Amino acid sequence: MDLKNKIKVVENFPKEGISFKDITTLIGDGEALKFTIDTIVEYLRDKKIDLIVGPEARGFIFGVPVAYALGIGFVPIRKKGKLPREIVGVEYGLEYGTDTLEIHKDAIKKGQRVAVVDDLLATGGTINAVAQLIESVGGEVASMDFVIELTGLNGRENLERFDVLSLVKYEF
Repeated sequence: MDLKNKIKVVENFPKEGISFKDITTLIGDGEALKFTIDTIVEYLRDKKIDLIVGPEARGFIFGVPVAYALGIGFVPIRKKGKLPREIVGVEYGLEYGTDTLEIHKDAIKKGQRVAVVDDLLATGGTINAVAQLIESVGGEVASMDFVIELTGLNGRENLERFDVLSLVKYEF
């Protein structure tokens, strides 16, 4: 299935010059959603993954069904202040400023193999922060799996030490 045909591109959103890749059309199509989840699951099936981690919020959309299909748990990565128990956080740079991501301190056991599932790989900044969090609590990032990759932003170059899968590639 050509998933590019299932993703609506919206020009000049959220601001002038941005070509937004809208996954709501993909997740609204049951056949396309099933194909997307099944493809990621098959890629991960023999990698001995213990947990799926998904960053807020679209990582939840794809990560939970992948975890379910593999029969393993899902760990959310949230923005600052959203998790109720003891956390570990990491601050990372954005185009204009910084943000913070957090994980429960006890969410991953030392040595567990983790796959990160998210909707989009752009510059790699957010996903590198996710990897830092996983490693800081003792996990091993075994795979990073994305629905979309914006190749022109060179995010994959920032993830050279990881196994990376992307299902659909756009220049920008």
